[in-house]
Amino acid sequence: MRIAFFGDILGKSGRKAAAAHLPGLRERLSLDFVAVNAENAAGGFGITRGTAEDLFDAGADVLTLGNHAWDQSEALTYIEREPRLLRPVNYPPNTAPGKGANLYQTKDGRSVLVMNVMGRLFMDPLEDPFAAVDEQISSAPLGQVADAILVDFHGEATSEKTAMGYFCDGRASLVVGTHTHVPTADARVLPGGTGYITDLGMTGDYNSIIGMDPEEPMRRFTTKMRSGRFQPADGEATLCGVYVETDDKTGLAKRIDPIRIGGRLAEAVPAL
Repeated sequence: MRIAFFGDILGKSGRKAAAAHLPGLRERLSLDFVAVNAENAAGGFGITRGTAEDLFDAGADVLTLGNHAWDQSEALTYIEREPRLLRPVNYPPNTAPGKGANLYQTKDGRSVLVMNVMGRLFMDPLEDPFAAVDEQISSAPLGQVADAILVDFHGEATSEKTAMGYFCDGRASLVVGTHTHVPTADARVLPGGTGYITDLGMTGDYNSIIGMDPEEPMRRFTTKMRSGRFQPADGEATLCGVYVETDDKTGLAKRIDPIRIGGRLAEAVPAL
């Protein structure tokens, strides 16, 4: 199976990049399934029905969220009606609307389990992410129920993300880190066959401070004073993510490659 997972869509520029590049990538890479983290899609904070539909129209099969899941109030009701939108799976039971994991079907009938989970180090802590992921993987084992399993670990600490990669090694097709908005250079297949990257990076304008116009973040760093809200940078965005190819028999990763298109970062598109 050929899968792509793209990092945090940030504001209008990120949505424009997805609309510009995703349809062509689906065809160019013959992608069977596309996942996108979209927790910053609406003005940099949260998601709305309209911004979600823009990404579905661009070619996303599922959207994942994170710590900004509820920044837009309409997400609280929209997620109940839209099974392709996932919030962190490790909210305490019966507290958050929607689902944190779901089983999806590709056009040719194969099953893909996708889950969104949030880290606890340097974050607003939820329930144990490792126990939550273990429960989901155990309920739909790779190669038995699910033909592929994708884990979006939304976290701050690289150590915690790496630990999740090894925790899932041999049991998931792909573990990606999101949230820190900078693509890491460690995309690899772990010893047990799980594709891994510490952070996908954002799909946003890199002429910025992690996606935001530099003026207000710089003011806060240098003076400790606020003068307004963070505003998303609106220059050309770089679409950032990874391409993964899985073994049809086991569901484990055979290869993983970075994807970067447009904007200010060096281009990287897998050669097939």
